[in-house]
Amino acid sequence: MAKKAAAPRGKTPAKARSTPKPKLSHIDPRGQAHMVDVSAKRQTERVAVAEGKIIMRKDTLDLVIAGNALKGDVLGAARLAGIMAAKRTHGLIPLCHPLPITKIEIDINPEHSLPGFLVQATVKVTGQTGVEMEALVAVSIACLTIYDMVKAVERGMRIEGLRLLEKSGGKSGPYRAEP
Repeated sequence: MAKKAAAPRGKTPAKARSTPKPKLSHIDPRGQAHMVDVSAKRQTERVAVAEGKIIMRKDTLDLVIAGNALKGDVLGAARLAGIMAAKRTHGLIPLCHPLPITKIEIDINPEHSLPGFLVQATVKVTGQTGVEMEALVAVSIACLTIYDMVKAVERGMRIEGLRLLEKSGGKSGPYRAEP
């Protein structure tokens, strides 16, 4: 068996070098959570798009599409709940800033291949911090509202795939999720 060559004195082998840990913006140097000071950031247009899925039986999907749910307009209620939730994100996520949101769009589309619904939220602001959390909260609450509206018919529904699809604006630049 061949012997490993020793690293030159004072040099650390490439594999042993530690890579710098990414800095978490909501953690101060003492390791305590804090709200990020965004006052020095310039205002830019920022947009975030998130998605999630609610999976259900085919007969439950058909019931919702037909508009025959006992509690009423499932998709209308879910859309409204998602919009309201995005506007209140700062009250739900402790370190989020209250933002003057300029656009919230919730798209809920049936996906027969799941079966279920694909929920997407687009949130826009001109400000000093992004709206990723607002988009994610909007999708979460829209999916939970669909669940609440039809749970009497099916309790085994699943909410899956909550993720950020894309964001633009700000210092970190654009992001787009892998397909």
